[in-house]
Amino acid sequence: MPRTSSSIADFSSVFAALKSVLGGHAKKLHVVVDNDSEYTLVSEVQCPLPEKKGERIYFGAVKAGKAYVSFHLFPLYMNPELVSTISPQLKRRMQGKTCFNFKTIPEASLLKELKALTSAGFRIFRQRKWV
Repeated sequence: MPRTSSSIADFSSVFAALKSVLGGHAKKLHVVVDNDSEYTLVSEVQCPLPEKKGERIYFGAVKAGKAYVSFHLFPLYMNPELVSTISPQLKRRMQGKTCFNFKTIPEASLLKELKALTSAGFRIFRQRKWV
């Protein structure tokens, strides 16, 4: 089913709300994609894994798709203790290990929780000297 112009506008609002969560850390990270459908941040430091030599360490991304907007927070992949702090409300939006999907602008409590998770992930990157 094709999206109507109102659903496209809704997704752009969802995208903007989620992008603002990551955007607070953009000054200390490297923006590799910034357009209407994707916003991706990586560390300035190259990945220490031999198989990823020369690649930067991904921090997070917001991607607008056909059915929803995805919020990716890569520090969750490496930090199970951080995952254990996710509320049941936010966990219902989780797909995979680092991705949350939204069709509408997240309620204020979920945005606040995403900001806290993102800040915690950033602190972990800083502790590991990746930023």
